[in-house]
Parts: sequence; structure tokens; C-alpha cells
Amino acid sequence: MEKPFFFHPNSAAYRMKRLLKGDMDPLIGVSELKEGDSFLDCTLGLASDSIIASFTVGEKGRILGLEGDKDVAFIVEKGLKAFPTSLEEMQHAMQRIEVKQIDAISFLEYEQDCSWDIVYIDPMFSAPIDESSNFTPLRQVGLLGQLSEKWIEEAYRVCKRRVIIKDHFNSLVFEQFKFRQIVRPNTKFHFGYLSKE
Repeated sequence: MEKPFFFHPNSAAYRMKRLLKGDMDPLIGVSELKEGDSFLDCTLGLASDSIIASFTVGEKGRILGLEGDKDVAFIVEKGLKAFPTSLEEMQHAMQRIEVKQIDAISFLEYEQDCSWDIVYIDPMFSAPIDESSNFTPLRQVGLLGQLSEKWIEEAYRVCKRRVIIKDHFNSLVFEQFKFRQIVRPNTKFHFGYLSKE
């Protein structure tokens, strides 16, 4: 039986609490994201990573999440504005995220060179991670877009500093597109990056 799809920030709450204590988040570490930066999330999904990015860039930064599936985009956009949380920093971070319903390549093609500090891509893992049960409903309704040379080329053109990708630790994507893979022991997903610096 299919599970209903609804918005929930998933891991963002405990990740933000760790940031507030002074710990480093893996996404923030690999992207070297800082206050005032712009962050383009090409695969918004449930927006967990965008929430963490939004908290990091603050009010002077900009976060835009692209979502190809119109139903997911609608639900997540409404959820970001209305999800109840007692953590004020989280509420502000969620409300600052802009959502645009469009597929990533179509959006990237019309963006100017070096127009976003960080371009982020988190495709649906080709091998589902069993522990990530919160994403089961998203896999049912979301778009399973495969990475392509075109997508990576456009992302690299549009980024000012780095293109970041997240994928299953044994994915061939890192090697295929020449991303520097950041190995994280005892985790099922890794980040990788292409840098202009």
C-alpha cells in the first residue's frame, strides 16, 4: 500500500541543532557555504538540505529550490511556510526558501554564467537506502531524473564556486562526472564536488 505524501523537514531539525551547538554539517563543510551566499538546489524534494543551507546563508543569502514534480513542489512550498516548529531559527530558515516548479536543466539553460555561488544536485539514489523510510512516499511521486552530461555542464557553468552532488556511497556518478568524492565512513551517502576555485 502506498504511503501518503506530506511535508516534513526530516533530518533538518537535528542537523540544525548540531549547527547551533557549533558542530559542522557535512553539506556545509563540502560546499564551504557561508553567510550571504546564494544556493541553488536543483532537486528540492523535501528541502532538508535547503533548510540547512538557508540557515547558513542567513537573511542576506538566497536559497532557491527547483522541483520538477508539480504536486511535490506545491506541498513542499506550503509546508515550508506553515510547518509548526518550536525552533525559531528553523522556522526562519524554512520561510526564506523560494520554490520553483521546473525541471533543473530547463532552468539552468537560461541562467547566466557564475550566477549562483553553489549549485546542488541530490538525485534520487539509484539504490534506495533502507533506513531512509521518510523518502519512500517521495520516491512514489517524485521525478526520477537521471544525471546527464548536459545537466552537469550547465550546473558547472552557472556556479560561481562549486557544484555539489550527493549520492549513494558506491555510486558510479562521482567517477563518471569527475567529482571529487568526500568519503564519509559508516554513512550510506557521500558528497562530491566540482570546483572552480
